[in-house]
Amino acid sequence: MYKPASIATRLAMLGLAFSLQAATTATLAADERISTLEDQQQLALTIYNQDLALIKDSRRVVLEHGENALAWRDVSARIRPETALLRNPSQPGSFRLIEQNFDFDLLTPQTLLEKNVGRRLRVISTHPTNGSESTEEAVLLSANDGTIVQFADRIESHPPGRLAYQTLPNNLRAQPTLVIQLDAATAGRQVLELAYLSGGLSWKADYVGELSADEKQLDLNGWITLTNQSGASYPHARLQLVAGEVNRVRSEMTRNAMRAMPMAAAADVMPVQEENLFEYHLYSIERPTSIANNQTKQIALLSAPQVSIRKEYRLQGTSDYYHSPQAEFSDKLKVGVFMEFDNKAGNLGIPLPRGVLRIYKRDSNGNAQFIGEDSIDHTPRNDTVRLKLGNAFDITADRKQTDFQRIATNNRNLFIYETAFQIVLKNARNAPVTLRIVEPIPGDWEITSESHPHHKDSAKTAVWQITVPAEGKTQLNYRTRVKL
Repeated sequence: MYKPASIATRLAMLGLAFSLQAATTATLAADERISTLEDQQQLALTIYNQDLALIKDSRRVVLEHGENALAWRDVSARIRPETALLRNPSQPGSFRLIEQNFDFDLLTPQTLLEKNVGRRLRVISTHPTNGSESTEEAVLLSANDGTIVQFADRIESHPPGRLAYQTLPNNLRAQPTLVIQLDAATAGRQVLELAYLSGGLSWKADYVGELSADEKQLDLNGWITLTNQSGASYPHARLQLVAGEVNRVRSEMTRNAMRAMPMAAAADVMPVQEENLFEYHLYSIERPTSIANNQTKQIALLSAPQVSIRKEYRLQGTSDYYHSPQAEFSDKLKVGVFMEFDNKAGNLGIPLPRGVLRIYKRDSNGNAQFIGEDSIDHTPRNDTVRLKLGNAFDITADRKQTDFQRIATNNRNLFIYETAFQIVLKNARNAPVTLRIVEPIPGDWEITSESHPHHKDSAKTAVWQITVPAEGKTQLNYRTRVKL
């Protein structure tokens, strides 16, 4: 027998898998009542911050009286099947659940090959010149790292030609399917809702702000960024987003859980309704949206022009300075640049979900330049958003410990330290600046002398507000006594 040159087995199996999909539907349809997206009446998604979503899928299905095997196709590939809950909202007693199975062993060329190990199949070869086909029967011996088949008179690895299978293995599906066994009280058409929790869906907030030329106002835009890696698509879904830390039992999910850009013009904000939900905030997108599998989608959340901001230069110390001697050298310190604004009624005033805020400012040619970013936590109404954008270039600080003494006491559990510091603040800009110097001081402490007055921001913090003249410098000297 003439044996033609080898045909790429993977391509042959791929083509065969597509041809078998129709056979799959026909085979299963004899025993199951199949529901697809074509039956869908309504779809609702509630997505949490923590790679979790609640999916409510309503479909119109036809049931027979008595037992039915309902194959609910196009569910999330990352469904938590133990959380699935099927019900008829308008007729609660129309059926009784018996059992359910989540079939996630999907029909692919490789799984079809693996499931047929030990079974008979046909190897179809095509003559390379005249195109005639010849067929031989064989037994598939192995599908590990290639194929090994046994013909009547020989055993071959990677046989030339394409493989034709006689049967489709059980539970091999073209897409993830939840098969629900139920006992229907009556025959006819019903609208059923399947609700379940799924991984693979998440959201986060992203914010973009443009700083005004005088650095006193901010034009702020907010975006909701959705990511779908659940293995399913969700067409025309009613979308809700939950902001907050929802407690989850990592080892299991029970049904109880079911009860419960560089600067562009401001986007048209899709209407978003916000409300309290237990200890969280719920954002409802009024217009339905479609989320394809393996897609990232952005939806406009807010647009707040001319938000008043406050800019701050901050020098942050450390508590280690106050109970140990420092080396005889100046400590070059970076001066941080911070910006803050109030989330209050007016331009803002809605609870802001956690996310990243990126700030831009236009240069002398009108081009928007990126000047820094920072993450913000969930921010309630009337709270303050505070960002660190970077470190100042023209403002520097030198710190030096000028004295350190450990004072003996009669109490072995009490230590007293006296420490003196000198901080030289330099401003190379052509305008004066005000620095906020924040010093965390441990134990029971007091400032015994100082060149500039401080205020006690908290029991552990001393703060100085010092103005440094344009192209000049200012020196802060102070002495502390610390009891530890």
